[in-house]
Amino acid sequence: MKKLLYLTAGLLLLAGCQGLRTNTFTDEQAIPLEEGRTDSLTFSVSLDYPVKGASQEVLDRITQGILGAAFDLEEEPGTVEETAARYEDNLKDEYFNEYEEAEGEGVFSWEDRINGYFSGKRGHYVSYMVEYYGFRGGAHGMNTMTPVVFDTRTGATVPEEDFFADGYRAPVSGLIQAHLPEALEGDEEALAALFEPDLVGPDGFYEVSKDGVTWYYQPYDIAPYYLGVISVTVPWAELKPYLREKI
Repeated sequence: MKKLLYLTAGLLLLAGCQGLRTNTFTDEQAIPLEEGRTDSLTFSVSLDYPVKGASQEVLDRITQGILGAAFDLEEEPGTVEETAARYEDNLKDEYFNEYEEAEGEGVFSWEDRINGYFSGKRGHYVSYMVEYYGFRGGAHGMNTMTPVVFDTRTGATVPEEDFFADGYRAPVSGLIQAHLPEALEGDEEALAALFEPDLVGPDGFYEVSKDGVTWYYQPYDIAPYYLGVISVTVPWAELKPYLREKI
């Protein structure tokens, strides 16, 4: 059974969205593997995307950036609806093909969940977060959090190296490492479990907010799976010397 909804948030100004007004696209499906079996592919997506508050060109560029991050596209995205449908069709094909290769052995249930929302702002920059959960069998699924930063003047995505001044990596790495204990709430066992804490640094997955810049490290990037996604925030005051522009 398929449920497709459009939730309009046009009357609300999203605090983290720099005055952009948003709609939310949602789609949910549970696709049985075969009649009479409980195995299924569960797919759900919820994506906020801007519809007012900037020129149409800027809105379109931000939306295209959101779709690229949410669906990890290799080709140009279409509309929100078209892109989600294409991703869903590819996922179905992958699911049933994998089942055929497994020759029907064992339980064969997959989950694929995508949630995207505006998460913070600073000056003319806004952050968008894509949360993903995927399960393909085995002991556990995989959670990831992928932030994207947009310039609301142009709608362009802003890579980390364009946000910071030249030569930022070494000093900012030191700041991130200094805030790791705080990020792990002083948990000595968690700190001891980090793979190479002296090598943790900017990884390109950054988010801006009123508090500072936050870097996200996915499971297995710097620590074992059980610690999940690790986020480390460095306050603006400490980052000021390393920014490309004053914001």
